[in-house]
Amino acid sequence: MIDRVFLIGAGLHGVVAVAMGAFAAHGMADAAPERLGWVHTGAQYQLVHAVALLALALLGAPGMLRWAGWSFLVGAAIFSGTLYLMAFGAPRWFGAITPIGGVLLILGWALAVLAAFRLAES
Repeated sequence: MIDRVFLIGAGLHGVVAVAMGAFAAHGMADAAPERLGWVHTGAQYQLVHAVALLALALLGAPGMLRWAGWSFLVGAAIFSGTLYLMAFGAPRWFGAITPIGGVLLILGWALAVLAAFRLAES
């Protein structure tokens, strides 16, 4: 059964990632390289995790994979969102929040690995 929440999350993350990447490429030509880097990094990580969410949505995300999906969903929003905010002028202290999203992304992948080991045991 397709997981609707993760499918919607994948779509939203994909839309934002592509839009931010396009805006950085075409609308931020005069921006400082650091700001362009933040948008590039945010878009890259967000798009990768949109694809991961899409895969989980199609799998139905049973058990531990559901926790992985939530980690990807929230982690990508925090990680990429804080980078985008700083790129558009938010205070640099937002960078202290960014690692929270990164830890959630790492946790999501670790949960996916654990779920794979559990499948191998069944």
